[in-house]
Amino acid sequence: MRVPSRSPGQRPGSSVTPAVRARRRVPGAPPGPAAAPDLDAYRAAVADLLVEVAALAGASCATARQVLIDERLREPAIAAVLDATPQGLIGARETLLLEMARYQPNARSSAADLTALVRIYLLSRIDVMWWRDTPGFRTDAQVDASPELVDLEWLRRRDLLRFRYTEQPRTLLGRGVRAARRRLWPDATPRTAGLRFRRARREVVALLNDVARELAASSPPATPPLWVTSLVRSAEHQHRLRRLGYAAMVPSGHCLGWAVDVEMTWFGRFGVRDTLAELLLARQRAGEINVVDEGQAWHLCLAPAVRRRLRRAYEAEMGV
Repeated sequence: MRVPSRSPGQRPGSSVTPAVRARRRVPGAPPGPAAAPDLDAYRAAVADLLVEVAALAGASCATARQVLIDERLREPAIAAVLDATPQGLIGARETLLLEMARYQPNARSSAADLTALVRIYLLSRIDVMWWRDTPGFRTDAQVDASPELVDLEWLRRRDLLRFRYTEQPRTLLGRGVRAARRRLWPDATPRTAGLRFRRARREVVALLNDVARELAASSPPATPPLWVTSLVRSAEHQHRLRRLGYAAMVPSGHCLGWAVDVEMTWFGRFGVRDTLAELLLARQRAGEINVVDEGQAWHLCLAPAVRRRLRRAYEAEMGV
């Protein structure tokens, strides 16, 4: 089996660059008790891990992949984040290995291969680390009844949303109408199942409105508004998606109400996909959101540090 070539300065048997190693804690040096995990170091270490996972993608490499995961997840840059999640390092490791063992590629999943699965899982752990003390929405009924969420349709009818979405059809007739529209106008809207719940946290609405305004200001006049493909989900619905073959991770920022998915691929038709990507990555660099590339859509999660500011922005914009 050929292993990807190393860059100058890398030690044999490692895909970790000197820059990443320099960010790691010196062996034997105790971490500061209040120090937050270094998310830049975490993302860089995950990127290095993905190179090695890709090199061990064959069906005969299952044992080697497990050894690799065992080794790399214990590296300080990665362990610091996983240890701060509700599952802890050991629970996250076991969950990831189980996800990899069960993985079957299918057209519905955003994880096109094992490497994508590992990327989605590990980068989405930032979400659950940030919001580890937030109770999740366990059932569909809790989502529908929660006073922490607002109805998007109520806001849309009052022209208070700068982004677009579509709802999942609930009836056979509705699914038929959706299918007919796609046949007649296949590229008029993104190819997405739509929102199961048209509800969101107020801070999430403020973030999406803000990103939508930025996209509109940076795009040609005919560019459609930002399109949202998924918002809050219940744990009940998350498991429903898993049974259908989607890469719906557990636990998930969606089930906490702080994560959203936004369409990316469709905006390539209008020449602004890269513009939108840079807007989102700039917010990640500023510490406002976590971004996970899931192919057609990108997964976003609010950082706790911006919650208060976005709540004030929502209240100011909505006049409440």
